[in-house]
Amino acid sequence: QVQLVESGGGLVQAGGSLRLSCAASGNIFRVNTLGWYRQAPGKQRELVATIAISNGGSTAYGDSVKGRFTISRDNALNTVYLQMDSLKPEDTGVYYCNAKQKSGTIVVGTVYWGQGTQVTVSS
Repeated sequence: QVQLVESGGGLVQAGGSLRLSCAASGNIFRVNTLGWYRQAPGKQRELVATIAISNGGSTAYGDSVKGRFTISRDNALNTVYLQMDSLKPEDTGVYYCNAKQKSGTIVVGTVYWGQGTQVTVSS
């Protein structure tokens, strides 16, 4: 099992910034990719960003956040961060930390989720 605990959500005005953190614990060796997803009310959960734990820390971003959000990791702390800048009201939602094992583009094994943290961007 892998446990994920998010922190850093809150209320911010449009144009502002927030930084989310996700601390991973447990059997970290079971996963090689960490990431963030979000879900707005009435919408499906969508990809925000992912980062490889090794492999040079390669990253991927959802189209709606490219150029505004930055994902990073600290392997020594087993923590992944999401720096969110130039926030927009449409960024509002619950942000979930995610951990999984990928082989190329294929997800193998169990996908782990945190409990989520609310981000609200006011206009």
